[in-house]
Amino acid sequence: MRKQKSEAGSWKKRWRAMIALACVFLPLLYSSAAKAVEKWSGVDESVVEKYAQEQGREAREPFINTNQGDLLLFVFLLAGTIGGFAAGYFWREIVERKDQGGSRVG
Repeated sequence: MRKQKSEAGSWKKRWRAMIALACVFLPLLYSSAAKAVEKWSGVDESVVEKYAQEQGREAREPFINTNQGDLLLFVFLLAGTIGGFAAGYFWREIVERKDQGGSRVG
């Protein structure tokens, strides 16, 4: 008899947790902010262009346009590769502690 009550209690707890999660996440899916049609303006558009126009300068194309294809992904890949190589090469200097005498401990 006890086993059936504990299983029923466990089922009720799971059901309550699912209802609570649904009450939290469903409104987020249907909120007006989630369905906004307008594109959110970035820092460039909302701040930099505003001050540039106040100073009498017009916006121009960037020197390296990263919006073309996968160029931005390639730049991040390259930076991650260089950073990973540097972290691996200097791993002992990064991780190990040094005592007062300057010799390594470990």
